[in-house]
Amino acid sequence: MTDERHDSTGEASGADHALGAGAITTEGPRVRGSGAETVYKALRQEILAMQRAPGSPLDETRLSDHFGMSRTPIREALLRLTADGLVTTLPNRNTIVATIDFSTLPTYFEALCLMYRVTTRGAASRQGDAFMEAITERQREFSDAVEAQDAFAMIEANREFHVAIAERAGNPYYISFFARLLDEGRRILRLYYSTFDDRLPRRYVEEHEAMIAAIRAGDVAEADRLAIAHGEQIVRQIQDYVARNIENAIAFPDP
Repeated sequence: MTDERHDSTGEASGADHALGAGAITTEGPRVRGSGAETVYKALRQEILAMQRAPGSPLDETRLSDHFGMSRTPIREALLRLTADGLVTTLPNRNTIVATIDFSTLPTYFEALCLMYRVTTRGAASRQGDAFMEAITERQREFSDAVEAQDAFAMIEANREFHVAIAERAGNPYYISFFARLLDEGRRILRLYYSTFDDRLPRRYVEEHEAMIAAIRAGDVAEADRLAIAHGEQIVRQIQDYVARNIENAIAFPDP
């Protein structure tokens, strides 16, 4: 059953014009399912960018008003975000942004470092230029973001850089698992970047460049060594940050 503004496909009526600037509107009928996709993408970005703090409520009625849609696409988007591990439904059936459990970080870091290694090694073991253009383009975007001190762009480009390496390695299970790990870590990375006032040290760019060179040269041993060092230094510094700033970390500063 739908409210008076929309049918179950998310198609809007003329009443949307009264919803205000916060509503998302389109001209003409909306394609079935596109409403849920719009909400999913918007909420996902807000959660990953820490614009919606961990533990904050996600009320279907308020989200329906905010996006100018019925509750059906809102519910579909929340289900997808739950599957992504970004949203949690509590026993009382209230829905919230998933919290960050700092106690699980050691096992998360173990998996992350393993994926740095297997994907970078795998990419170096492949012959030819497959995905090299994508890898170098993502690295250019990362370098530009570091220069611009744009934290969100840095995190996004870093994610895409390592996913492109995984794609060159060619194992679809590694690609999907690594992408999810990188997504789960984006909120922690956002807190970490704030310790530099978003002035990320240039060495991160240089480490990426060295990884590209090893992959291009087909030097599996060097690619493995660089991946180990890259993962370990990031993990070490995030752990140090969390240990020093656990109370501030839990406060979740604005992005």
